[in-house]
Amino acid sequence: MTLGLSAAAEDGPREGSGELPVGWARATIAELCDVNPRGFDEEPDDEDFVSQVPMAAVEAGTGRIDASTQVRYGDIKKKSLTRFQENDVLFAKITPCMENGKIAKAQGLVGGRALGSTEYHVLRSRGAVLPEYLMHYLLQRSVRILAEQHMSGAVGQRRVPRPYLESLEIPVPPLPEQVRIVAEVEQQISRIEAGETIIAIGLEKVEEFRKAVICSAIPEPLPSHWKPLTVGEAGAVDLGRQRHPSWHTGPDMKPYLRVANVFEDFIDTSDVKEMDFSDTNGKYHLRVGDVLLNEGQSPHLLGRPAIYQGDPEGAAFQNTLIRFRPSVGITSEWALLVFRRHMHTGRFMKESRITTNIAHLSAARLKTIEFPFPPTEEQVEIVKQVRQQLEIADRMRAELESVAQGSARLRASLLHAAFTGVLVPQDPADEPASVMLDRIRAVHGVKASRKRAARKPRPTPPGQEELPS
Repeated sequence: MTLGLSAAAEDGPREGSGELPVGWARATIAELCDVNPRGFDEEPDDEDFVSQVPMAAVEAGTGRIDASTQVRYGDIKKKSLTRFQENDVLFAKITPCMENGKIAKAQGLVGGRALGSTEYHVLRSRGAVLPEYLMHYLLQRSVRILAEQHMSGAVGQRRVPRPYLESLEIPVPPLPEQVRIVAEVEQQISRIEAGETIIAIGLEKVEEFRKAVICSAIPEPLPSHWKPLTVGEAGAVDLGRQRHPSWHTGPDMKPYLRVANVFEDFIDTSDVKEMDFSDTNGKYHLRVGDVLLNEGQSPHLLGRPAIYQGDPEGAAFQNTLIRFRPSVGITSEWALLVFRRHMHTGRFMKESRITTNIAHLSAARLKTIEFPFPPTEEQVEIVKQVRQQLEIADRMRAELESVAQGSARLRASLLHAAFTGVLVPQDPADEPASVMLDRIRAVHGVKASRKRAARKPRPTPPGQEELPS
């Protein structure tokens, strides 16, 4: 399914190359649309209901919009909100919404009208471009990357300026061809999304399998030859050192790990900070085999554990982490498995306290939690079996993620083919886009953007027939 489409996209004319299919033209968005029109074509009465569409109602990357929330127009008309109507195209101008693809055609609006976020640019077609065609064009990642380079403003508040969007030049096919392009794009995207749904379900199943492997590794009723210890009896439990401005420099600067470094069965060393640990007598220094647990985290991730393997060398740890140093006869890998099971079963949550949506697990409470203790040989065997099962899950996840990346490439190829004239055939009987644009320019008094020569019609590229139908 993907090979034909990719070939078509690669063989087509390049954007910005000057080549256009016969009958096509180029025009700026300012020529094609009213940009940020002041209001509705027809003002509603105060008693009329309209849709309210905040930024969260526009789905990233799909063009879908939720216009189901309705409000009485008179209740919100004086608020600083953006007015738009059915078939307008919404373009999120602020970071990161623009980069994420919050772009949609307004449809299904209550009474055909809506008020929404002030962070939308609104594009109202003058008739030479279909809203759906414009929406899909703007949803291309390449278009959004270029728009990102033209954003202005402070960090975190950067926006796509209106003049840039108005000057953006796009290829415009004859209207009948736009209809064919939109129909084909939406049919193909529906197929791609069906596959993406299957991939997402598969990834969920893999995660369920991983959790089931971890949680079932230790039986609920313990075998009679296992010892029912507590965490405090199974090893030493300590909280890390608290940060303080006076320790940002000093004679014994060491790298230290914090909650941002410790993930489940993995320590991320890409961002490790340093602090002075003089006069601590090595209390906070880590040894290879120590197990670190998140002391504060989102409730379902509380106690997320990983084993310190010596990287970074000579590291210490901060008080957002709890260190468990196992006693003789208990392997670090077994302790890690016990803690992962406690995390996934919600056992840590039962001993937590919640402050501002963050769950905390004190060292004192951790010490009281049960810690099953089988013979060392049995610990090693159970851990080995769990690792083998998790490796299977990792391979399954990698394969699904690879397919998901292929899906993203397929979307890009589909849209590239659509806007370079190789997705659907041209019809010589269609009125050229230039004629249609000249009429609109005459009506609106808009000067034409620079024109580019049309090329001769091209045959359907090899492999185009492989597109799913």
